[in-house]
Amino acid sequence: MPARSIAQLSVLLQSGALDPVDLAEETLARIAGHPDKTIFTSVTTVRARADAEAARKRLREGRSRGVLEGIPVAWKDLFDLEGLPTTAGSRVLKTSAPATKDAAVVRALAEAGMVSVGRVNMSEFAFSGLGINPHYGTPRNPASPSGEHRIPGGSSSGSGVAVAAGLVPVSIGTDTGGSVRIPAAFNGVVGYKATRGRYSMEGAFPLAKSLDSLGPLCRTVQDAAWIDAAMRGLPAADVLPRVEPGDLSFVIPETVFFDDAEPEVVAAFKMAVESLTRAGARIRRAAFPEFSAIFDLMAKHGALVTAEAFVLHRARITGSDAADMDPRVVKRTLLGEKITLSDYVETLAARERLTADFEARLGPGELVLSPTLPHVAPALQPLLDDEDLFFRMNGKTLRNTLIGNFLDWCCVSLPYGTGANNLPVGLLVSGRRGSDLRVLAAAGAVEALFG
Repeated sequence: MPARSIAQLSVLLQSGALDPVDLAEETLARIAGHPDKTIFTSVTTVRARADAEAARKRLREGRSRGVLEGIPVAWKDLFDLEGLPTTAGSRVLKTSAPATKDAAVVRALAEAGMVSVGRVNMSEFAFSGLGINPHYGTPRNPASPSGEHRIPGGSSSGSGVAVAAGLVPVSIGTDTGGSVRIPAAFNGVVGYKATRGRYSMEGAFPLAKSLDSLGPLCRTVQDAAWIDAAMRGLPAADVLPRVEPGDLSFVIPETVFFDDAEPEVVAAFKMAVESLTRAGARIRRAAFPEFSAIFDLMAKHGALVTAEAFVLHRARITGSDAADMDPRVVKRTLLGEKITLSDYVETLAARERLTADFEARLGPGELVLSPTLPHVAPALQPLLDDEDLFFRMNGKTLRNTLIGNFLDWCCVSLPYGTGANNLPVGLLVSGRRGSDLRVLAAAGAVEALFG
């Protein structure tokens, strides 16, 4: 059976053509029958059946909670689910105390009637853009050529693969340096990174609180908009303003985003720009020195994410737990020990200045249009065999997307065409902080244009 979007499933559920319990059982059977056992870290069968029974009862009694009633959802393995330990992709947390309540966004989607079917794999402690996990395995990108294991992207690796493989219509991830947008682009699905602070982070295991944001990986922009509304406790229907391509204004950054990009990625992006131009969108190109300045700042003072991750995990990586952690995560986190308080404070001050400078360069309502990533998903084995290659590829994979976290953007990555080896390529629509509805609406218009 082909993968279905939230909207497609919702029509069937609301009309009575599909029963929520039957959908839940179908979803659980798909998960159980899928050959890749590394996608889900836990399947919440009892909870899913109870959620589905409650949704069935409400629908039969005419008390539907809205368009998300009965829709299955999976959670990145760092959101608290009541009664389960939150392992954050790590072996060292497997014996931690079970969560006493759901994370705030888990509760919000439960209130909207969604059915939680389990938690999915991730990079350990969310500290990698590649999605490789030595403890629970690395999910295989469903777009991998026959006989190959291409990486899923991270850190929300299982979320991207679960949606791309058609196991669930939506999975909720987090994004500190690209962790929603990277797996979305690599796996050929939609990924929405909300403005930091748009939703409560209560019950979500952090990486770097000054950068952490979250959002859904799903099949369509409309689906993302419905999830966005529900996570804010709002009715999901009619939340996405309708715009046409002729209403849109984009700027293409000439700084950083295209450096060392694969020719096929650039070619796919040019085709997208040509289609938007023919449809009436206004598009210009511009240099953004702020982007280069971010990397100069990181070279001088260290990265915010590294500093905050070191403080969070200092006891683990300097104690006995380190032996049970991914050595690449330990090595990267230890770099934070060299970042001084003055480095950290100067970086925060520079961040405010660079964010203001960037926003001043945008015209009214103007959005940034770029490739999500400079390359398609690489093969897994060479990255396992060569640590230096791992770190170089991780840096390149995070390069484009971390700019949006540093400058507090909201973004949507859309699948657009293919690159080398017929692997998915992502198109990124980004906007200044707080412009989430405009970014979602614009991404919806772009999606509709491309079909």
